Amino acid sequence: MTRYVLTLEDSAAFEPWREMARTALQRAVPPEALDWRIRGGETDLFGQITDDGAGLEALTVLPVVKTVTLRASCIALLRDLLCHSDPGRFALAYRIAWRVQGNPHLLEVVTDADIARARIMVRQNREDCHKMASFLRFREEPVQQGEGQGERRRFLAWFEPQHHILERIAPFFSKRFTDMDWMILTPRGSIRWDGKELVCSPEPCEQPELDDGFGELWDTYYASTFNPARVRTKAMRREMPGRYWKNLPETRLIPQLVAGAEARVRTMAEQELRPAPAFHERLRAREQLPAEPMPDVAENLEDLAVQVRTCTACPLHCSATQAVVGEGPADARIMVVGEQPGDQEDLAGRPFVGPAGQLLHEALAKAGIDRGALYLTNAVKHFRFRLQGRRRIHQNPDAGHVAACRPWLEQEIALIRPKLIVSLGATALRALDGPGMAMSDVRGTSWTVGRGENAVRRLALAHPSWLLRLGEGAQAESERQRFVEGLARLGDFPDQSGS
Repeated sequence: MTRYVLTLEDSAAFEPWREMARTALQRAVPPEALDWRIRGGETDLFGQITDDGAGLEALTVLPVVKTVTLRASCIALLRDLLCHSDPGRFALAYRIAWRVQGNPHLLEVVTDADIARARIMVRQNREDCHKMASFLRFREEPVQQGEGQGERRRFLAWFEPQHHILERIAPFFSKRFTDMDWMILTPRGSIRWDGKELVCSPEPCEQPELDDGFGELWDTYYASTFNPARVRTKAMRREMPGRYWKNLPETRLIPQLVAGAEARVRTMAEQELRPAPAFHERLRAREQLPAEPMPDVAENLEDLAVQVRTCTACPLHCSATQAVVGEGPADARIMVVGEQPGDQEDLAGRPFVGPAGQLLHEALAKAGIDRGALYLTNAVKHFRFRLQGRRRIHQNPDAGHVAACRPWLEQEIALIRPKLIVSLGATALRALDGPGMAMSDVRGTSWTVGRGENAVRRLALAHPSWLLRLGEGAQAESERQRFVEGLARLGDFPDQSGS
């Protein structure tokens, strides 16, 4: 039997192996006829010196005898398998691909020796990813001489993974630290993120020497959060194997913290009970009281603003910077109601000053509408968000938040007495008209609510933030033009300036 030697780099690159494996499978070359080697090695993958056989060129000369098909589940398994560092992974992957041609359900046979071994190796890859996500520490890179103070801060980290997992774990770090410039160096390659592009390189790296002065601060934090009552040394060794200790600054503290744990627990047990902090007492008292009634109806917008800024009717006030009240003339004939403050509005304390607000102002200018003649406000007064790294990502308010803020919106309407109310987005529409009216049914249309002197015209338009999410393209341009045309209808409304 002719033997063929196929040489690959010692990395997790799937496509080179895939091309070689497809070439061999199409020519019906059995696994025992292939020697898979790592470039630079003198032995085969099992550590034995062998005679050189025919190379890839000789393999490609053979005639194609069959068509090769692999299921997506098989390709996913093989891709994960090749992330392992075991030199025999190439041969194992080809053997599985060869056998699955005659047995499409091979992957379901968990007792099969090849499948069992492959699953163990994939699990070890996942464990390595978990360890890297848990035990990697970024340190700030010193600023080089001549670099300006306006340069973005850069961070480096060193880790020693057991397997070729960099491409697999890279998206985790780019999402977790999306607002940082950083690089992760390892003996198996590197990952680089500059805030826009994620680059993985297979070139081996050397461990850098960094001293950013953070070690002492980190030691203080770790020691202060160490709970002596929950020390489980076996669990600690299992979750944090010793091979990772040398690259973790806190590990030098662990022996003395563990040694003093028993004494600290006794000291804690001997301490007398202390009263809860005043803040907790206030919360406990609040839970025992009936719901607080809404404050008295404000006599003017200034009084209303004071009441809104102290509102605790829903949990959003706990995480938001401040409540954002409406802004505009007290006798405005037109009121524009948005959804909720965004990140920049929450920090500035003013409505529509962020990217969506800028788009609204540009659209008003194109439509010929005076921004200063409008009263701008939001249906919900606090910013709702989720954290992604250091970024605060907008989240839509739910029905409870809208209901909690509805009295404030109703008071704004009662004080200003607008003749036209423009709702931007589905949340504002729901706050004004209830859940029975769908945005898709009324967008771009106007109608009248009430009769006589209490009649108020209504106009429903899309929210500018939705237009921003459309990005660029023909659809986005069409929707923005439609938004401008909707705002232009405000110019046909009588006395829109309030005169």
